[in-house]
Amino acid sequence: MIKVAVLGVGTVGSGVVDILEKNADIIQARCGKKIVPIIGVVRDLSKKRDVSIPLTDDVKSVINRDDIDIYVELMGGVEQTYQVVKEILNRGKSVVTANKALLAYHRYDLQKAAKKSTIGFEASVAGGIPIIKALREGLSANHITAIKGILNGTCNYILTKMMNEKGSFKDILKEAQELGYAEADPAFDIGGLDAAHKLLILSSIAYGIDAKPEDILIEGIENIGHEDIYFAKEFEYSIKLLGIAKKQGKRVELRVHPSLIPQDKMIAKVDGVMNGISLIGDFVGETMYYGAGAGKNATASAVVADLVDIAREGQSPMLGFKSSLENSKLTVMPKDEVKTKYYFRVKVKDKIGVLAKIANIMERSQISIESFLQKMETKQLGTTTLFFATHHCKEANVQEALREIEKLEFVSAKPVMIRIED
Repeated sequence: MIKVAVLGVGTVGSGVVDILEKNADIIQARCGKKIVPIIGVVRDLSKKRDVSIPLTDDVKSVINRDDIDIYVELMGGVEQTYQVVKEILNRGKSVVTANKALLAYHRYDLQKAAKKSTIGFEASVAGGIPIIKALREGLSANHITAIKGILNGTCNYILTKMMNEKGSFKDILKEAQELGYAEADPAFDIGGLDAAHKLLILSSIAYGIDAKPEDILIEGIENIGHEDIYFAKEFEYSIKLLGIAKKQGKRVELRVHPSLIPQDKMIAKVDGVMNGISLIGDFVGETMYYGAGAGKNATASAVVADLVDIAREGQSPMLGFKSSLENSKLTVMPKDEVKTKYYFRVKVKDKIGVLAKIANIMERSQISIESFLQKMETKQLGTTTLFFATHHCKEANVQEALREIEKLEFVSAKPVMIRIED
């Protein structure tokens, strides 16, 4: 029998206990052992929890117990939780976690601390989608050339509603909060940081690269407006918040930002709160993974899958590599050197020579325009919105052009830029 302690019996923690109890027969049949939750740790014992196991608020006493085989960490947080998990690993016990923020900062430290213990973290990325197992095991014969993922259901819900309906970002965000898809403070989701944490975990497995959130390009969806939806529909794009990793020689692009994607691409069809991830291997080509990226049952299902794997004595290395690739140490590409296509939205006073001056700035910045659209404003006479799509160009040049365009006397609002992913 495998005895389990659940550190953090909130929504997901109670779901883990529920699955272990209700599906005990199929779980035992799959791994050959009973997996039994025997205690849970909570911060507030006075809060009612719908679980049958005993609860305590003394995490230290639970860590020190010799009869527990696996600890499920669902407490959240980073530094304090890191110390708890490291102590468990130092005692030779295994850990299953859904904590993407913890792994975004400390995954390599925890891998070293694990030694002969096992760390399961399938639930940390894309909820119920077994993307970590697919990347770490199913595609282990491949060099991964690219990862493109819709990794945050909150953002995907908001952008899907904006594309399909006429609501504003602010109104749809409020609706998402009322439905429970967005937190009361949604900054972590809509600012792109949640997706960035998940991308960093996937990039470690794909490339063996130890980057932190501060090292990569991260932008949220707060500035997406109805004008951008108008342009996307005119040119048959969808707008999605993407986590992107691309191997370019000895360097890897790592970035999270809103992206314009052609509507015929499979990932563009991932709507609502669902997640979707495209992985491209050098031999297998593109594979696509779709499913529920969050929620009590989906996340708890991934946690229990890790428990089953550990019970089977699975020995896959935590981050997918038993040894380093010789002569192929990869580094993160500096943000300014990223090259892709771009979309600009510029609101200007309708005067002669405006377009020529903007085009001149782009030419000096080595930006080539691929397509152009102009939309007159009905509410503000004498004002027009200019839309540009560029050929491939460098991030540094785009940022320089945006700064110059914003300074022009006829520009009436800060220009908006969205990257285009083909």
